[in-house]
Amino acid sequence: MAFLPMYQRLAELWTVMQQRQLTADEKIEMDQCLKLNAKLCWDMAYLENVSLMASLTADVEWQHEICLEIESLQLGQDKKPGR
Repeated sequence: MAFLPMYQRLAELWTVMQQRQLTADEKIEMDQCLKLNAKLCWDMAYLENVSLMASLTADVEWQHEICLEIESLQLGQDKKPGR
């Protein structure tokens, strides 16, 4: 899985925070990174649950579509899960 630039920036901000307090702008940026991270985690959880449903119903085509969406999400391509 490729690292999204957001994860790199989050690591940079965390590293800076170990040495000094973040500036107001850096705090906003960290909050934005954390918000995006939470959204990505929820989107992935949704797709994993839908993938399980596809598996349980033996819907191979649907599961293939979901796997493509999971891959897109992991690569940082912006697409609504389930669509």
